[in-house]
Amino acid sequence: MSGALIYLVGPSGSGKDALLSAVRKACPQEVLVAHRYITRPPSPGENHIALAPPEFAWRLQHHLFALHWRAHHCDYAIGVEIDCWLAQGLKVIVNGSRAYLEQARLRYTHTFVPVCLTVSAATLQQRLVARGRENAQQIAERMQRAQQVECRLPDDCILLANDGALTETLAAFQSIIKQ
Repeated sequence: MSGALIYLVGPSGSGKDALLSAVRKACPQEVLVAHRYITRPPSPGENHIALAPPEFAWRLQHHLFALHWRAHHCDYAIGVEIDCWLAQGLKVIVNGSRAYLEQARLRYTHTFVPVCLTVSAATLQQRLVARGRENAQQIAERMQRAQQVECRLPDDCILLANDGALTETLAAFQSIIKQ
């Protein structure tokens, strides 16, 4: 795979941030992991650039985002720098939104590689509780949304299970990157 946008999606708590952190350490010359811009403070284990809503709106108005969406009462975006990276034939991973997947596919038709991180309901519930970011009602809503969205994943989405050890998931993801 040369010059590809690897669009990683999965339910909140599925381990996307842990996987992307491991990718940054394991294969920094093989792939670039794009930062996300989010209108909320960072949480432990999450690598994003926190923006106040007015700054996010200003950047959006000035076309500084390649992709952007709204979820969980926050705005999310990926910077336009990914367009430069892709133009140079580089592989780029973004931590995307399942709900925004088709819009991203339309923008990056020829370089788009959807990867869907999956996790069992029991593991997801455990991880959401452990991270302590949401209350019980919010966790129940995330669990319900994860189940609903999983049923609507596109057929070409490469499924990547993340119930076991992170090293196993990383090895499987590295195989996808090298294709």
